[in-house]
Amino acid sequence: MLNGTWMMADNDKDDDGDIGVKLETRPKTKRPPMYKVLILNDDYTPMEFVVHVLERFFGMTHAQSVELMMTVHQKGVAVVGVFSHEIAETKVAMVMDFAARHQHPLQCTMEKE
Repeated sequence: MLNGTWMMADNDKDDDGDIGVKLETRPKTKRPPMYKVLILNDDYTPMEFVVHVLERFFGMTHAQSVELMMTVHQKGVAVVGVFSHEIAETKVAMVMDFAARHQHPLQCTMEKE
C-alpha cells in the first residue's frame, strides 16, 4: 500500500492469483471556519433585556441566560455561541437590530474561533 492506495499488477491479480480491489484515497474536505458570537457589556442596557435576547436568539433557558448575562456583566464580554460564518453573521445582525429597535446600546460581535 502506497499513500493509502493499493497497488495492483496490470491484470488486477496479486501473486496468489486472487483478484484485488483498488482503493483510492480522497482528499479530506476542510471544515469551514467557525465564529464566536460575543455579547459586550454596557452600562445602559437592562439585564432583563440581555436575558431576553439570549433566550430569544440563542435558545437558552432562563437559568442559562441569567448565568451568561452575569458573566457579561462581571467580565465585560462573553461568548454566547459558536457558529458557521453565515449563522454567526445573521445572529449578530438580528441582535443588533432588536437592540436598536428597543433603543438599547447592546453590542454583539463575532470573531473567528
